[in-house]
This record gives sequence, C-alpha cells and structure tokens, in this order.
Amino acid sequence: MPSHKTLEDIPFSVLDLAPILAGGTPSESFQNTVDLAQHAEKWGYNRYWLAEHHNMPAIASSATSVVIGHVAANTSKIRVGSGGIMLPNHAPLVIAEQFGTLESMFPGRIDLGLGRAPGTDQTTSYALRKNHKQNAQDFPEQLAELRTYFDPSIAEGKIRVRAFPGEGLDIPIWLLGSSGFSAELAAKEGLPFAFASHFSPNNTLAALQVYRRFFEPSEVLEKPYAMVGVNVIAADTDEEAQRLATSLQQQFLNLIRNQLGPLQPPVESMEGRWTEYEKAVLEKQLGGSIIGSPETVREKLNRFLKETEADEMIVASQIYDHTARLRSYEILTGIIKS
Repeated sequence: MPSHKTLEDIPFSVLDLAPILAGGTPSESFQNTVDLAQHAEKWGYNRYWLAEHHNMPAIASSATSVVIGHVAANTSKIRVGSGGIMLPNHAPLVIAEQFGTLESMFPGRIDLGLGRAPGTDQTTSYALRKNHKQNAQDFPEQLAELRTYFDPSIAEGKIRVRAFPGEGLDIPIWLLGSSGFSAELAAKEGLPFAFASHFSPNNTLAALQVYRRFFEPSEVLEKPYAMVGVNVIAADTDEEAQRLATSLQQQFLNLIRNQLGPLQPPVESMEGRWTEYEKAVLEKQLGGSIIGSPETVREKLNRFLKETEADEMIVASQIYDHTARLRSYEILTGIIKS
C-alpha cells in the first residue's frame, strides 16, 4: 500500500559522528556535539545518536557510550543512543553494563543501536577483539546473549552471570544495517530497524522490503518500524550547500585512498581532485545525499519519504563549519515543521 505520510508526520533524529576538524581537537568536537544536541533538543528532534568508529582521525566518538553519557548529561529530554555500537567488538556483558548504567542515570532516554560491522579496518578490528575468532557471523548469538542480560527470563538454562546495572531495564534495542542481513534478523526478532542509506543508498529499498516482508510481531513491536539514515546538507542556496558538501566528499575520497585525516574545510569544486573512477565510487556511496537550498531539500526529502515509506529519518550532516552545520539542521527543522 502506498504511503500517505508527509514530512510533518514522521519524527526526525540526528546522527552525529563528532567530527574532528582540520586544525581542531577532539575536545572542541565534543563541545560542538553538546551544542548541536542542545539545539536539536530545542528544535524538536526525536533522538541523538552517536556512532562507534575506530582508527579514524576525523571521528571522535570511538568511546561511544562515554560520549552518550556526556550528551545525555547536557540535555534533558531528547533520547540519546548509539547508531551504533559494533557488537562484535565487545563482550555483550560489557555493553549490557554500560547501557544499564546509562539508562539508570538517564531513565527513559537511552537507545541501544547495534551493528555487526567492525566500524574500522581489519588491522584495527584485530586489535579490538580479544577473541579473534569472533566475527560478524556470530552477531545473532551475541544479540541473544546481550538481551538475556536485560531480561534473564528469556535465557535458556541457568543464569550464572548477570548484569548490574542492566538486569530488568527496558532499553530499546535497534538493529542497524547496510545490507539485508540485519534487516532479516530485525524482522525475525520483531525489533526496530535502522538502515544506513547515508552511505549505502543502493541497498536501501531491498533491505526495507526484506524487513517488512519477514517481520514477526513481538513484545517489542506489533508492526515494523524502520528508520532510515540520510545525509542532509542544507544552506540558503544550492551553490552554498554544494560547497559545504565537499567536506563530506573529501572525507570519503580519503577513505578510498586510505589517506585518513581530520575533516577538511570545503573547497569550491571537487573537479581535478578526484579521478572519474573515484567520482563514480563516491556517487555510489553518497548518491542518496540530499544537498541544497530549503526548496531543493524539501523536494528531495519528500521523494525519499515516498520511496522508502520510512517511519523515521535520522540525519547526518558532516559539515566542517559548526555554525553552518547548526544552520543546516535549523533549515531542516523549518522544512519538516512547515
């Protein structure tokens, strides 16, 4: 059945990678994160998520649960969580204790989004994991173990290890994905699902179709709930938005070239900075980005909502200048409330 949702009908949320800027420091990144979170709360965004990445000089949110606590402590209403915690990097007990602690500190405000990718390169992944046989294929078992720490009644057999804080707490668990694997698992478990369309746009519709087709109602959800990630870079003109977007494009170009560094200032044009092959690769990864003036962003967001029938959108805006980044989310607020 076609969706009749409008932008005003669905919640919008913020995905923050806590960018480390060229010439800046992680300390300044966290100040910007708190400032953005406080503005997002004031503007009515639904949740504020931070993502786990490692060995990336442009991203400060590697100790994700610590940053979540910092943001929650400096806001009062907005939900704060992970988008996501890369569960194969951790013992499930540790995540249960960390998020049990966060939920105990900030009751009713914590989300636990889980991914199965390492959030880094293979060498760093090896450094992160004490059990080097543990990998993404174990994700369903890790998820089941994690959930038993919160709710021992679903465990098979006698419980010998318990999570304090954690046990008995109702912390929403989301599965995150950029392919069909987590979509199918979220459907089977009756959990909410968030798809990373902001860097995997070509897989979006297929994954959402899998999730909705195979969804089994659970105590958590009666029907599917899909949140979709999207890059939005809004400015007063299309030209200015395109200029601001070159910071994101440079970041992904550096990833392709394995030349990692902090987030770079925008440039007037990317022409001459990338090869035709690199441009095509970036278009595949970032082709779903919504970049432009308020009118352009509104038009593209409406089209994106019609295509995805999303129940919620979570917006990433990897913009170098913090004031311009705030302005982008402020413009988006005006669009979704108009």
